[in-house]
Amino acid sequence: MAENDGMRSLRPTLRVNGVPVWQELLSPQAQQEAVSAVLEVAETAPFVVPVTPSGRPMSVGMTSAGSVGWITDRGGYRYETRHPSGVLWPPIPEAILAIWRKASGVARPPSSCLINLYREGARMGLHQDKDEGDLTWPVVSVSLGDAALFRVGGTERKGRTESLWLNSGDVAVLSGETRLAYHGIDRIRAGSSSLVPGGGRINLTMRVVAGY
Repeated sequence: MAENDGMRSLRPTLRVNGVPVWQELLSPQAQQEAVSAVLEVAETAPFVVPVTPSGRPMSVGMTSAGSVGWITDRGGYRYETRHPSGVLWPPIPEAILAIWRKASGVARPPSSCLINLYREGARMGLHQDKDEGDLTWPVVSVSLGDAALFRVGGTERKGRTESLWLNSGDVAVLSGETRLAYHGIDRIRAGSSSLVPGGGRINLTMRVVAGY
């Protein structure tokens, strides 16, 4: 893909505990286009602060785009075809689909794009992405805005972990042996970017969900 499509050429891949990361894969223009697309999604499907099945509020705001969206509440972790308000999830914007086509290595489009909003102090504990049904498809994770300390383990919760600071425009892909790697965000470096209105970090994770 040419530079004027908003993507830089692939740089040598870094790996954090086996997970490949392409630093600054998105040009500044592509980053801005992705954030603008997220804001349009949020006009229809606003960010909500979800709770875990135990009732504990999470520190991130969440919304989704695509055929289905991932949610968590007292009913459990799952994919649903509608936002908690009852509206259908908006389609995944083209600016975001272009990143999937560049980074995923597969022809099939994603079914869902989970959008997490990290304001100052937000974090995400170690977890696996395993609710998709068919785990042979990759998960593409895109960082926009403030830098975030990304921690990656193995497929066992208590395994060895490694960490890497992700900056705006970085893209990581969980696939193959690392598809079920435990991963999370320990903290964000508040104020390290002015890309996200109001400050903070937006993380996009695109997935293929069985049946959608």
